[in-house]
Amino acid sequence: MLLLCFVSIKLFAQNDTTGKKNDTTIVNISNEAGNKKKWSESEAGTRVFYGQRLINAKTVEVLRKGVMAFTVVHTFADIAGKGGGFKNFFGLDGVSDAQIGFQIGLGNHLNLALQHTVGFLDKFSIQHFYEAGLKYQFMNQGVNGNPFSLTAYGNIVSTGQKVDPADSLENSFRTYSDRLSELFQLMIARRFGAISLQLSGTFLHTNLVIPGDQNNLLSIGGAIRFPLGKKLFIISDYFHSFRSQESINTWKTKGLEFTPKDVFGIGVEILTAGHVFHLNFTNARNILENRFLPQTTDSWGKGQFRWGFTLTRNFTVFRDKKNK
Repeated sequence: MLLLCFVSIKLFAQNDTTGKKNDTTIVNISNEAGNKKKWSESEAGTRVFYGQRLINAKTVEVLRKGVMAFTVVHTFADIAGKGGGFKNFFGLDGVSDAQIGFQIGLGNHLNLALQHTVGFLDKFSIQHFYEAGLKYQFMNQGVNGNPFSLTAYGNIVSTGQKVDPADSLENSFRTYSDRLSELFQLMIARRFGAISLQLSGTFLHTNLVIPGDQNNLLSIGGAIRFPLGKKLFIISDYFHSFRSQESINTWKTKGLEFTPKDVFGIGVEILTAGHVFHLNFTNARNILENRFLPQTTDSWGKGQFRWGFTLTRNFTVFRDKKNK
C-alpha cells in the first residue's frame, strides 16, 4: 500500500497551494457584447490545511460555493496486541469502521455535510449513524489582517440500530429522540510558515446513555501538519475528553472493562492529481466524533491501534454566477 502511494505521487503530482496568499488566476471570459477580456480572480487569505479532515479531526477549511467534496474513510482492525499480528494480517483482515460523506459549499463560508458511518459494534455499542452538519468559517487567516482562521461545526446524528427490549443499554430506545446526539465544535488554526496548527474545543450531548454515564461531554483537541516535501506531509491529531469519575466508575462496575483513553492519530498526507489521500494510524475504532470521543478505550501501548485511510475528491456541482 505504501509503495503504491509513492508511485501515485510520481505519476500524478500536483503543487501544494496551501498557504499561498492572493493566488491569481487569469481567465478569458466574454462580456455581453461578445468581446473577450481578461478577468482576474483573487483568492485572498491563507489555506491553513489542504483538506476538510486530517485523521480524526475536522479542519478549519471550508469549500467555496458550488464545490462538493466526496470522502471515503476506512479503518481496519488492530495491528498488534491480542487482536492483531500475523493471524489477522496485522489488522487488514478486519474492519473497525467505515464512512462515506458529502460536503457542499452553499456559500463561500457555509458548508453542508451529509455522512453515513457504519460504527464499530460490540455487544455494548450501536451502529448505523446518519449525520447532518453545518460548517461555517468566521475568519480566514490573512483576510483583513486576521491572524488566524476560525470555524464552527455543528451536527445532529441519528442511529438506525434496532431497539433492544432490555433496559439500561445504549439502544434501549423509547422515543425517536433517544436515537439522537448533537455536537458543537469550535476550531481555531494558524499557519506558521510551512507548519499548520489547530485547536478544537468540542461539546457533545448524547440524548440516551446507560444509567450513571454522562449525557454531556467536553473535549479539547489539537492538530498539526508539516511537510516532508512538496506533495508529502506528516499529519497528527489528538483529543482529550473530560469524563466524570461517576461515568468511569459506572462502566467499570458493570464489568464492561471500559477505561477511557485519549484519542491519538498520526499519518501521512499525499497530494495527487485531484485527490487528497491520507494513510492513518489511530487508536480510535470509531470514525464519527459523536462516537470516538466518549467510546475510545483502546491503548497504543497494548498494540490496539489500526491502519486507516481517507480519500477525498472535489467536484464542481454548480458555478457561482457572481464570481465567475
